[in-house]
Amino acid sequence: MVQGIRALSVCLGREAAARIAREGWSADLFSLLLGASGGPKWFILGHLDRLLFGDFLQRGSQPLSALGSSIGSWRHACLAMADPVAAIARLEQGYLNQHYASKPSAAEVSEVSRNILQQVLGEDGARGLCQHPRIRSHIVTARGRGPAAASSTALLATGMGVAALGNTVSRRMLKLHFQRVVFHSGDAQNPGLALHDFSTRYCALRQDNVAAALHASGAIPFVLTGERDIPGAPPGQYWDGGIIDYHFDLGQYRGDGLILYPHFSASIIPGWFDKFLPWRQAAIHEVDKLVLLCPSEPFIADLPLGKIPDRSDFTRLEHGERVRYWEQCVKRSEALAEEFAELISGSDPLRGVTIFD
Repeated sequence: MVQGIRALSVCLGREAAARIAREGWSADLFSLLLGASGGPKWFILGHLDRLLFGDFLQRGSQPLSALGSSIGSWRHACLAMADPVAAIARLEQGYLNQHYASKPSAAEVSEVSRNILQQVLGEDGARGLCQHPRIRSHIVTARGRGPAAASSTALLATGMGVAALGNTVSRRMLKLHFQRVVFHSGDAQNPGLALHDFSTRYCALRQDNVAAALHASGAIPFVLTGERDIPGAPPGQYWDGGIIDYHFDLGQYRGDGLILYPHFSASIIPGWFDKFLPWRQAAIHEVDKLVLLCPSEPFIADLPLGKIPDRSDFTRLEHGERVRYWEQCVKRSEALAEEFAELISGSDPLRGVTIFD
């Protein structure tokens, strides 16, 4: 790594900056942890997650809601395990070493994904996630409507195409094709997460639906099979929560505490289809309670291949080359954790941070 490059960007909303300046970096300042979709992009957060999940957030005594879609919900499942750092290591190894002899079917990728989740959860992980005394897990899925719920590839393709076209006109048109279903631990969802932009159903996490909810949350249509008729939830076909909540609409949160958002980018894109609509990026400077932790642009440029891992690596790189590249990125992610550790233990809690005007 080039000397002098700062690896970690820390961006704070006005209220977040004021509270942290006054109280320091206390885990109990945060009432919401966000985890975005993004597949292998999460590797660049690997060691930051270890520090946050295994140390910093363990110092808190107040309830913490974790809201995640796709790989964000998988990461958060690690936080709810008895040993979060060991769980992250299991997720990392399982995800990193996926290997397919040729272009895999959706059924094959789903089988591998379910096996990874089983490795993470182990024998007692589902019960631990449902009954964690402090971590309130919220797993986001998208329940298909009409052709978007079809088993037929051709009909599903039609539904997804129509949804994409409608989304270019208005993000709210996604509600014609998908319903947000949030699976939550505890007796009820966090009142601050009474999301009102789309039709949203809240369903209790139970030991018999944890694995299905997590698998559905990361089930990209055509790439994975998704889940049909999850126990304890409305009947139907469940897909990747990132379709609606790719990086989340941060303005939906109504809680009193701060929002902690370890993310792989400084850009916040509300829904998956919005990736192709540059004008849909969220105005994060308006989110007063936000604490965004992400790799800096110079750090990313200095990585092997000049980018963080992404799903295209499965087809662009030979298996061994991809694994080596991803392992290098995971190793480099230690720098993000080291810089955050220095910040939270230093005498100036705002040293080097960016405060939104």
